[in-house]
Amino acid sequence: MYGFVFVFAWVWGKAREVHHKIGFQNFMDFDCNKAGESSAKHCYSICNEGTLIQANTLTHCGKAKKWNSLNKLNNPESSHGSLPRVNDPKEDAETGNDATASECSIMCFTDLPSALVCEVLARLDPKGLGVVSCVSTVLQTLATDHQGWKKFYCERWGLPNAPIGPLVPGGTPDGRSWKALFVDREFQSRSFMGRFSVDVLRGHNEDVRTVYLLASANLIFTGGHDSVVRMWNMEEGLLIDESRPFGCTIRAIAADSRLLVTGGSKAFIQCWRAIEGASHLFHISGNGTNQNSEFRLWGHEGPVTCLSLDSTRIYSGSWDMTVRVWDRAEMKCVQKFMHADWVLALAPHGNTVASTAGRDAYVWDIGSGELTTIISNAHVGNAYSVARTHLAGVLFTGGEDGAIRLFDVSEISDDENIKPAATWLPHSGPVHSLAFEYPWLVSASSDGRIALIDLRKILTPLNSSKRRFRVKPFDPSTVEPPQRMLHGFGCYLFSVGIGADRIICGGEDGSVRVWNFSEALEIEKKAQALRSLRQENRMRRRKAQVEMNANGRRVDHCSVAMKRNPLKGDKSVTWQIKRPISDKVKS
Repeated sequence: MYGFVFVFAWVWGKAREVHHKIGFQNFMDFDCNKAGESSAKHCYSICNEGTLIQANTLTHCGKAKKWNSLNKLNNPESSHGSLPRVNDPKEDAETGNDATASECSIMCFTDLPSALVCEVLARLDPKGLGVVSCVSTVLQTLATDHQGWKKFYCERWGLPNAPIGPLVPGGTPDGRSWKALFVDREFQSRSFMGRFSVDVLRGHNEDVRTVYLLASANLIFTGGHDSVVRMWNMEEGLLIDESRPFGCTIRAIAADSRLLVTGGSKAFIQCWRAIEGASHLFHISGNGTNQNSEFRLWGHEGPVTCLSLDSTRIYSGSWDMTVRVWDRAEMKCVQKFMHADWVLALAPHGNTVASTAGRDAYVWDIGSGELTTIISNAHVGNAYSVARTHLAGVLFTGGEDGAIRLFDVSEISDDENIKPAATWLPHSGPVHSLAFEYPWLVSASSDGRIALIDLRKILTPLNSSKRRFRVKPFDPSTVEPPQRMLHGFGCYLFSVGIGADRIICGGEDGSVRVWNFSEALEIEKKAQALRSLRQENRMRRRKAQVEMNANGRRVDHCSVAMKRNPLKGDKSVTWQIKRPISDKVKS
């Protein structure tokens, strides 16, 4: 027990020490050997392989006594299993001069059983797990291969969409480690505060009511009042394909790498299956393709207003005041939830689905079919939009009052008067659409503006295997405003979507705008390098000027004038000008 406490405290102390020295942004580029060299003066510094670890150990009486452990982190043969001991405790008890050496046995961290090592590493957050990997090469191997990185990634962005084809068991879709995937995505999320370029996609003749970004397939889907669904290339901004007119307003679109679904005012759900071998997954025009790839789902009795997908289900909401859950294998409705008003938005998460109807918000359990949470009067007026994260218990709503509210629905509650944990008022008109991509919440409003809200400070990680995140307690009056506003459109915005480095939206002018932040970090690096170069050149010129003045090659007239006319706080002193004043100037 004492050995476990020592190991955990030692690892955590190293993580905090490295964090203060290098920070999270640089831990991936941190050199373990340099860390040991730079911190060799301190007793509790990071050590290289082969260096002694000095610590204060606990005796059975609970008193701290100093003792130098001869255990070394120098066994590269074993990484996940128990490493062989370097020294024998019995020999230490016989030959050691310190009496406490016989009472305490200090183990190296990697000497512990692999299950215990994994349990200790699982208690760390990404920042701590990253800096622990800088302690030694053995810990670097353990921390890099730890499955906690997969958990961290899925908690924030969900499972990455797998490509069509075989996938290596336990691996990522692109073959990289989960640590590399997590770090790349974390740094990429900072691009939304950088510079961007805007592309305008024109093709719709009337309002664009819904947009959907399928970044894994490099596709954008749009629909609106002209009753046509269009598919665009995200990188090039070109129209790839378009469907035939369906004779109704397209109000909702959802897609993944296997299925595309759309819904409109004629109460049916239009579906397309992905075609294997197709260059762009779907042939929505229907020309020269298998007829079985396109089909419809009937069941709603009113316009379909919202759609969503997961790996096994299709979710649909309608003005018939129902949310229906469809099984993707059999394409049948397996669950129906009744509301008291028109269903305007929905967002599934795990085995629950959240929805808004009128001014209320609901959370339903799909397995039991019961209502777990109801939020009455979530907004003044209708609640037009809802969004959820991959973190359980977090619900966002946008309403007719222009407000965006955050609710903590992690616990089942019968209380209908659930208070919002945070409220933002970035818009002067109704919030028609919300989208979330960790850590950014994006909103689109009828005032023609888009708001970006960073939620890193609000969502707090927990050291719990069951519930990893919670809403941080804070004063609602101290909520920070949105970190960025995109505006200047002058038209209603009805739908918004966000990806790793893109934001898309559609409005009443019939165009689709795409904000590209993919080069923001690269532009920032170039700008920072240019600023550093300018500063270096400025210092070099200043140094050369000082040397020239010291050698007497060139007289610094400003310094001479300063010596002759010291101000000493008197600003009324007039500088002496060496040039003679002409008669014209005097006159």
